[in-house]
Amino acid sequence: METKTLPLYTAKQLQEHSSAKDCWVSLYNRKLYNVTKFLDEHPGGPELILEHAGKDITEVLKDATLHEHSVTAYEALDENYLVGYLATPDEESKLLNPSGAAPPVEVRLQDDYDSTVFVPEVPSEEKLSIVTDYSRDFTRHKFLDLNKPLLMQMLRADFTKEFYLDQIHRPRHYGRGSAPLFGNFLEPLSKTAWYVIPIVWFPVILYHIYTAFQHMNRPFATFLFGVGLFVWTLIEYGMHRFLFHLDEYLPNNQIAYTLHFLLHGVHHYLPMDRYRLVMPPTLFVLLCTPFYKLVFGLLPHYWACAGFAGGMFGYMCYDLTHYFLHHAKLPTYLQKLKRYHMEHHYKNYELGFGVTSWFWDNVFGTYLGENAPLSKIKFE
Repeated sequence: METKTLPLYTAKQLQEHSSAKDCWVSLYNRKLYNVTKFLDEHPGGPELILEHAGKDITEVLKDATLHEHSVTAYEALDENYLVGYLATPDEESKLLNPSGAAPPVEVRLQDDYDSTVFVPEVPSEEKLSIVTDYSRDFTRHKFLDLNKPLLMQMLRADFTKEFYLDQIHRPRHYGRGSAPLFGNFLEPLSKTAWYVIPIVWFPVILYHIYTAFQHMNRPFATFLFGVGLFVWTLIEYGMHRFLFHLDEYLPNNQIAYTLHFLLHGVHHYLPMDRYRLVMPPTLFVLLCTPFYKLVFGLLPHYWACAGFAGGMFGYMCYDLTHYFLHHAKLPTYLQKLKRYHMEHHYKNYELGFGVTSWFWDNVFGTYLGENAPLSKIKFE
């Protein structure tokens, strides 16, 4: 199984390759092809290609009024003409040297890797960076088109529940940052960077534990903090298993599927999206409010402050752990936890609901062991 390595190029460099003697085009604003040798072989003549030299041809290839290209055409581009990847704006700012030359960075490509097939072993790091071929994926699965905003596609679709659940849990990899959810000015609201979590919630934790320490016995407050932390681990497991993976109990309508998609489905669909790995603060407030009212309704106020601080600390650790399991080089003692969580995504999404540990999976019989079966694929 051969793996190629290809360099990144800037948008300016793509535009410079726009002549009959040196003709490049891009696909999905990501893959770059040198089609100079193909100009004279093109059935429609070289003029049709030269019209788009140095530009992106994603929409042109899909335009049925011109000629909607087959999956074979996309495969031929990858096999014969692929020369590199178009750098995202973020990659340009971080990786280009002052001269504007191609950066000494390579993007891995493995044409025969299919992330939508569940596997017994967690894919290697290099496979997790292989970009899904969006058009080929949509042509094959008839699910969501990653070239377009996802939310309206979900609302307008007419999926069966069985088809939706089959497809949403089969991972795709997006190669240009985060896939568009709204596709308009609301897009930033759908993204949360990992560092937002400690910035927003650590002061809340400090306030509650400080309040408890100021008004009660500190060892007992510390004990209640620990109790809150322990209770959080059970909440983490329960919410992941019974709310985020409501799955089979979903009502049979597109609105329910869309809500499921927004809550957790999009994470399984695009598990390596850096900005949809932690919970947006607004969603956390919505989910946390019932627990807050319960704790402060059952316990004396300062007891509740200590216990709530422990639970909040557990949540903060959970969200940060979740991000780093997907996107960090971890010390040895966390490697097994990372493998365990990635198996939840790439092996069996109906097991392995613990993120910060597998303790409750052991207790409730959902441990994702080496001999666990693969999730079944029902639609091709």
